[in-house]
Amino acid sequence: MNIEYFIAKRLITAKDYKSSISAPIIKIAISAIAIGMIMMIVSVATGIGLQQKIREKVSAFNGQIIISNYDNNNSEITLIPISKKQDFYPNFKSVPEVSHIQAIATKAGIIRTENAFEGIVFKGVGTDYNWNNIKEYLVEGKLPDFSKNLNEDVIISRFLADRLNLKLGDSFNTFFIKEEQGKLPNSRRFKIAGIFSSGFQDFDATYIIGDIRHIQRINKWNTDQIGAFEVFVKDFSEIKETGNQIYEQISSNLDTKTITEKYSYIFDWLQLFDFNIIVILGIMILVATINMVVALLVLILERTQMIGILKALGANNWKVRKVFLYNAFYLIMRGLFWGNLIGISLLLIQQQFGIIHLNPENYYVNQAPVYLNWGYIILLNLLTVTVCFLVLLIPSYIITKISPVKAIRFD
Repeated sequence: MNIEYFIAKRLITAKDYKSSISAPIIKIAISAIAIGMIMMIVSVATGIGLQQKIREKVSAFNGQIIISNYDNNNSEITLIPISKKQDFYPNFKSVPEVSHIQAIATKAGIIRTENAFEGIVFKGVGTDYNWNNIKEYLVEGKLPDFSKNLNEDVIISRFLADRLNLKLGDSFNTFFIKEEQGKLPNSRRFKIAGIFSSGFQDFDATYIIGDIRHIQRINKWNTDQIGAFEVFVKDFSEIKETGNQIYEQISSNLDTKTITEKYSYIFDWLQLFDFNIIVILGIMILVATINMVVALLVLILERTQMIGILKALGANNWKVRKVFLYNAFYLIMRGLFWGNLIGISLLLIQQQFGIIHLNPENYYVNQAPVYLNWGYIILLNLLTVTVCFLVLLIPSYIITKISPVKAIRFD
């Protein structure tokens, strides 16, 4: 029989336990652990969720690694075409970390309507384009089909549609400036097949997506000439290493750039979330630990006579300390139970209903995204229990200084 656990259990279930002097302090300690766990779960879930959502959006509209001609000079617009006839296309067999590769081309243009005009970048895509990356951002209409004859269907952002006073099914003229000076621009008439909204202002205010064959005809390219390749990888955390592998496998006239390099200002900003999460975890665990230390000291003070009696009966210091550590562990588990219950419930509500909204101009998303994973929740609980338990060993040491004679007479 575990006598220390038995005594601790009797203390917890005793009727005078809830009406004792230490009762309000114990409730505060439990509440502190619960609130701390709620804050930790929410901060980790929303921090990681925001990082993943922004990364997915940037990848959806740009690919994760871009293979282009050196002569493009980091321009968003295709200047000099490259051939689709590459050893790595359509399957990048030499780099197994690559999951998909697609050919694209871009060209600057101006959309002109009766009442407004907007500068845009026309992104031409073909039959190899993975529409699954864009599908979740489609808010109206359908995705165009470029597998058959050349057509005028495009998808445009809600932002551009509103600024140009266009709606689903409308047609509009787009003018593309020719490289040769003094010549009239090329004109194309497109029809809105779908409207998307990524919440990412840099993309929504810039891109429309249509058939790559329009760019090939305007630029007088061959059917096998394109602007760049967008590459997707299996493990984003290894994107830098995969980018280096791809660079080593392509020809010397081609260059690679990862989206972490292309949009370094975004990913540098995202890295700050890791630091913020660590700070929040540290503060919450510190607050919970301090409250538990105070509660344990009060419990020891309140049970001083009991400590003296146990020592007089032959219990050594460690056995007595274990009684109070069991008691403290029970309080910690109660706090963790309520903290997990409330924290996970809040995350599920946000995940299903998106109650908390964010300004897309500042956060690149319309609502707070949630990443719910049992792995980090279990780790947070283990971390809290371990840190609190180790710290509580220090105040429990005060029991070794209590004299049985003085403790029994303590009032």
